[in-house]
Amino acid sequence: MGSTEDLDYPQIILQYSSGFLVSKVMFTACELGVFDLLLEAREPLSSDAIAACLGTSTMGMERLLDACVGLKLLAVELTQEGALYRNTEISNIYLTKSSPKSQYHIMMYYSNTVYLCWHYLADAVREGRNQYERAFGISSKDPFGAMYRSEEEMLKFMAGQNSVWSICGRDVLAAFDLSVFTQIYDLGGGGGSLAQECVSLYPNSTVTIYDLPKVVQVAKERFVPPEEHRITFHEGGFFNDSIPEAELYILSKILHDWDDNKCRQLLAKVHKACKPGGGVLLVESLLNEDKSGPLETQLYSMNMLVQTEGKERTAAEYIRLLEATGFGEVQVKRTGKLYDAVLGRK
Repeated sequence: MGSTEDLDYPQIILQYSSGFLVSKVMFTACELGVFDLLLEAREPLSSDAIAACLGTSTMGMERLLDACVGLKLLAVELTQEGALYRNTEISNIYLTKSSPKSQYHIMMYYSNTVYLCWHYLADAVREGRNQYERAFGISSKDPFGAMYRSEEEMLKFMAGQNSVWSICGRDVLAAFDLSVFTQIYDLGGGGGSLAQECVSLYPNSTVTIYDLPKVVQVAKERFVPPEEHRITFHEGGFFNDSIPEAELYILSKILHDWDDNKCRQLLAKVHKACKPGGGVLLVESLLNEDKSGPLETQLYSMNMLVQTEGKERTAAEYIRLLEATGFGEVQVKRTGKLYDAVLGRK
C-alpha cells in the first residue's frame, strides 16, 4: 500500500460523490430495455435503431449507451456506418430479463423503491427510523406492511429477492453440510428461490416456506412450480403465530430487519419449536468484528436504517443472539460472496 501522499483525495471524493450516477445509468438501461433488445437482436445496433425500437430520443439514448460502454456493460464498434453497440457477457448474464441469473428485478426494486427511501437518509440518521412515511406517505411503524403496500410492490420485492438467491443461494446453503436435516422450514421464505436451491442441493430434504398468507399465495401462483412436491407452504406471521416443529430453520436476511429484542424473541420461538439435535441457519451479510467493512455490508446496514427496524451485525453479535436463546455449537462460515452463513445447534 502506498503512502497517504500517493492518494488522490480530490479524485476519490469526486468518485464517491458521483456513485449514484453509476447506479442510475444501469437502472435506466434496464428499465428502458436496452440489454433485452440487444440480446434479442443477435447483432450490434446503432443508437438510432435502439432509440427507435425503445421509443426514446436519439440524443438521450446515445449518451446512455456511451455511459454503459464506460461501465463495461456494453461494447461499441466503430464502423463506416457509425457506432454499433452490443451487450457484454456480464449484461447478457445478469441484466437481461430472460437469463436464469438475471438481476433485473432487484435493480428495478432498488431504482423505484429503495432509491426513494435513500433520498431521506439524513432524516433517517437524525431520527433513527425508516423513511417510508416521507418517501411514500405511509406509516413506518410496520416495515413489511409498508414494503408490501400493494401487490405490485410485493411482487417487485419477491422477484428481487429471488434474483439475489439465484446467484448467492447455493453458496450459503453449501457453506455447511445440511444433508443431515431432512425437514426444513424457511422462515420468511418469500418467493421460494432459496427453497428451490435447497431441495436441488439436498434432494432428500423437504422445505416448507413459512410466510404471510398473501406472500404464500403469490409464491404458489407465480414462483414455485406446482410439480415441485418437496416444497410446501405454511401461512403465518412468525412473531404472532406458532412455529411448527422441524429439524432445521433457515432465516435468510431475516434478523437484519429487526432490533436485538425482536431477534431474541424470534430465535427463542425457533429454539422451542426445534427438534433436539436440530438447528438454525442464519444467512446474513457479516460485518468485520471492528465494523471496518466490508463496504457492501456497511451500505446494507444504512439501507436497514432507511427501510427497516434492524441493522447488519458482526459474527460475534449473531453468536451472542443465538447463545442467549439456547443455541450452541455455533459455527460461522464466510463465503467470500455477498452473504455468509451461521449455524447454531439445539
